[in-house]
Amino acid sequence: MGLEKYLKCFKEQNFTFYMQLYTYNNLYKATIISLFTAIIITGFSIILGKENFFLLLNRDLGKFGDFFFEYATYLGDGIVWVIFVLFFLWKDKKQLLLIILSIIISTIIVHFVKGSVFINQPRPLEALPQLKNIIHTIPNIEIHLVGSFPSGHTTQAFTMFILLCLLYNKNWILWLGFILAILVGYSRVYQAQHFPIDVAGGIIVAIVTVFSSIYINNKILHSIKV
Repeated sequence: MGLEKYLKCFKEQNFTFYMQLYTYNNLYKATIISLFTAIIITGFSIILGKENFFLLLNRDLGKFGDFFFEYATYLGDGIVWVIFVLFFLWKDKKQLLLIILSIIISTIIVHFVKGSVFINQPRPLEALPQLKNIIHTIPNIEIHLVGSFPSGHTTQAFTMFILLCLLYNKNWILWLGFILAILVGYSRVYQAQHFPIDVAGGIIVAIVTVFSSIYINNKILHSIKV
């Protein structure tokens, strides 16, 4: 009933849905940048080994690094989705269906892969117990031991980044969004929560999520002849 009421709102307010509504140029740029980043990370993980690449990136950057990456990781936390939804509820209601689809699809994919494909995949501290003394962690942060691939925080950060590039044709959103998203990904390695390859996996899931959401969103809206 809630969905029917939401869709009826489109008709009542005469929102016109066309492909031009989205900025596909920025979307394609964001997708290429994200895909290239995932490929580079995967390449280094294969060449160096995922453990060695992790150790190379998991360096102690001092108190400032600990402080910065302790909080940078929250940009990929679930609460940010709530803020994201509230923003568009206020600013641009006609994009809510696309955003909700993205939340649902990304959550399903991440949990399916973690729970059914790479079951209890060990995270760095569990996979490298002999190196616990040299792996850098941030004090007072709980380190998870399993459910490594893919990185859920990275998935969320890159999903929001690519969505924003779809919705807004601004170069500053493209580059600032990418920087913030990759910082979230790196924060997961810095905190010893994930291997770099998990970050690459999260980026791929984000790309699949956004394009799947666009496809389903178009089908739903065209089917009701908005």
